[in-house]
Amino acid sequence: MTVNTQWELEGKTAIVTGASRGIGRAVALRLAREGAWVLLNCASNTAKAEEVLKEIEGMKAEGIAPASAGGAVRAFSVANEALVNDAVQSVLADQGKVDILVNNAGITRDNLMLRHSAEDWDTVLETNLKGTFLMTKAVTKAMMKARAGSIVNMSSVVAQMGNSGQGSYCASKAGIIGFSKSAARELGSRGVRVNVIAPGFIETDMTNQLPEDARKAMADNIALRRFGSVEDIAEATLWLASLRSAYVTGQVIGINGGLYM
Repeated sequence: MTVNTQWELEGKTAIVTGASRGIGRAVALRLAREGAWVLLNCASNTAKAEEVLKEIEGMKAEGIAPASAGGAVRAFSVANEALVNDAVQSVLADQGKVDILVNNAGITRDNLMLRHSAEDWDTVLETNLKGTFLMTKAVTKAMMKARAGSIVNMSSVVAQMGNSGQGSYCASKAGIIGFSKSAARELGSRGVRVNVIAPGFIETDMTNQLPEDARKAMADNIALRRFGSVEDIAEATLWLASLRSAYVTGQVIGINGGLYM
């Protein structure tokens, strides 16, 4: 076992939304491995989020993560302003600061436009786009006062290229890009950075359930001829969260294997 003696995020406090599975889980574990204390948000599946927290404690016990790593689980809807503000205030009261925010929580209600209900449209934009706005707004005052902070917002390759049957999802994820660039301009003078990661096709529970012929057809459109991993996204998030990217803000980092260039 190799024990790291230089922890990039030791003493840092992070919030990761949608942290109970998939990309959010991988991001939370990666930040904790570098020493961050992480608030693990989930919409309702606290059992899965608690498992992530146990993994973090296990890394500490094995010396893979430092003593500063740790966290807490909190279930709330990122589309509910009162719950968002309460969660952020609880972190500030407990940890004294928020250094990193990763807006990862997202949902889909895929359907062709003529069959897409207005209710489903609103639900997707409420969680994906409004949720990103509310979480960002909630941490902004503390980050501006500290004159430091990194906000990483998860978009998608389909925000850049479009996708049939995903009008609401594409719109919400494209909105995140525009919002993030505006936030980067507003907060840059206070040392707060805002960036976007746009994942392509990533190996998750959802993509693993696709028929093999569908997976092959999708992979054939990717320059690297394969799907990415959640760890690919987690590594990029760590880079954006750390001082290694201190002069990077307002950028969209595409991690899609060459699906979109």
